[in-house]
Amino acid sequence: MSRIGRLPVTVPAGVTVEVAENNMVTVKGPKGTLEQQLPKEMDIKVEDGHVVVTRPNDLKKMKSLHGLTRTLINNMVVGVTEGYAKKLEVNGVGYRCQKQGKKLVLNLGYSHPVEMEDPEGLESVVEGNTITVKGINKEKVGQYAAEIRDKRKPEPYKGKGIKYADEVIRRKVGKTGKK
Repeated sequence: MSRIGRLPVTVPAGVTVEVAENNMVTVKGPKGTLEQQLPKEMDIKVEDGHVVVTRPNDLKKMKSLHGLTRTLINNMVVGVTEGYAKKLEVNGVGYRCQKQGKKLVLNLGYSHPVEMEDPEGLESVVEGNTITVKGINKEKVGQYAAEIRDKRKPEPYKGKGIKYADEVIRRKVGKTGKK
């Protein structure tokens, strides 16, 4: 039995979970509504404040889908109650970030400022040299944070660039002079 798939997902007060045909799961909560098509092989039941996922047989594919389905439902429930956030830090001399309406403007040492429009359902907040991406969909928050980081990845010599707040950059030793 999948250890993760076996655990029931607790549905907090104020959150409704509906399962339509072909496992179209809709989760409504205080922060918004999320909808997702989940694998139709899995059996999803909502019973007295819990969501239980069961699998039809013990094939390898079903075992892997079991834990995945349960985790996706749990991520949706957490998203509509608490939401998700990713923090990015901008490090480097002259590297700056600022917010103009729904646009994120990054000065990253290129000849031009890089402008990024916030996707629908997501919000980016700038405080000093820290960018926080917030939203209710874990996948979209992570994707947008990765796209921001991609504009200037941290380099290993001076550590300049955009990195996640909890990321550790492996530093390298630079050139040594001749004697």
